[in-house]
Amino acid sequence: MTAFSNIIAKPGTLVMLLIGFILLFLGIKKQFEPLLLIPIAFGVLLANFPGGEMGVVPSTEENGIMHKTLIEIAKDHGIMNLIYYSLIKTGFLPPIIFMGVGALTDFGPMLRNLRLALFGAAAQIGIFSVLFGALAVGFSLKEAAALGIIGGADGPTAIFTTIKLAPHLLGPIAIAAYSYMALVPVIIPLVVKYTTTKSELKINMKLQDKLFPSKTPIKNIKTVKIIFPIMLGVLVALLVPSSVPLVGMLLFGNLIKEVGSSTERLHDAASGPIMNTATIFLGLSVGATMTAESFLETKTILIIVGGFVAFAISIAGGVSAVKIYNIFAKKKINPLIGATGLSAVPMASRVANEIALKHDPKNHILQYAMASNIAGVIGSAVAAGVLITFLGN
Repeated sequence: MTAFSNIIAKPGTLVMLLIGFILLFLGIKKQFEPLLLIPIAFGVLLANFPGGEMGVVPSTEENGIMHKTLIEIAKDHGIMNLIYYSLIKTGFLPPIIFMGVGALTDFGPMLRNLRLALFGAAAQIGIFSVLFGALAVGFSLKEAAALGIIGGADGPTAIFTTIKLAPHLLGPIAIAAYSYMALVPVIIPLVVKYTTTKSELKINMKLQDKLFPSKTPIKNIKTVKIIFPIMLGVLVALLVPSSVPLVGMLLFGNLIKEVGSSTERLHDAASGPIMNTATIFLGLSVGATMTAESFLETKTILIIVGGFVAFAISIAGGVSAVKIYNIFAKKKINPLIGATGLSAVPMASRVANEIALKHDPKNHILQYAMASNIAGVIGSAVAAGVLITFLGN
């Protein structure tokens, strides 16, 4: 009747329960991405409570779970498998969360500083660098691409890409992605310390604007902010169709925000109840994939290490792009802008702003950092689309 015999038979369960409790501690006590880390952590506990049968069952030829109806999945494998195979495996929830992110995002800082958006693209170097590194240590091409996408620093993007390319790695990749997003306040200062100088960190962006004012200021930002998601959506759909589920939903969420009072109810729903519900189901079901049988493998350790390397390279890539730009440009840019080229909005921008203020109390760079940061969200989703296009079949 009790679970003690199951624990003795499967000691790895204790390791997974410990991991679940550690993740809960980080989410509750340390406030590391609590909105997602707490559901994921509790999902880990649910999946590994002996006898609970709440863990996600991997699809194999033997169990034929992918060929069952939802009612059969619920009956044979339980509620968590029903949620996973209907909402996660189908790729439904990550785009829904992206819609909510778009509804909470202001593209204004990026539109006012479009040249800074280029560093959001430069920071995606971490994705492709780790992809080749993962191939070298024995990952398959699809697995390497799923691992590399962690460097985009965007949880829903990592999950969506992994679902398409390497669903058996969903648990460790999701944990790595969200854990390192939570550790952005630690990782960015660490990388910046070894890639920049104090004089570079003191570059005052507002002073540079005064010395070299823009020749083409935006006169009607409200109209531009409405047109932008529509035009970018069309462009992305034509160039990288596979990224439409993520970028398209992001831009739709942003559009209903910018239209104003006539779509206020849609905006409130997308950024509130819908996004919160999607986050709960996403976190719990992703955590439930982390059973002892699927998680306690050598590949898991390599994924954790590779995720950190991907983050670090993405940050260093953005910083390096700024330093190269400054060699040729009169109007200098603070390298911290490049450090925010990965996603993790708006935490990365806040961290960069804090570092700048430490070196110069008058150097507020938040709005400039957001330009690169927001571009990083779009850039990582487009990069995911490119990988899915080439490797998805």
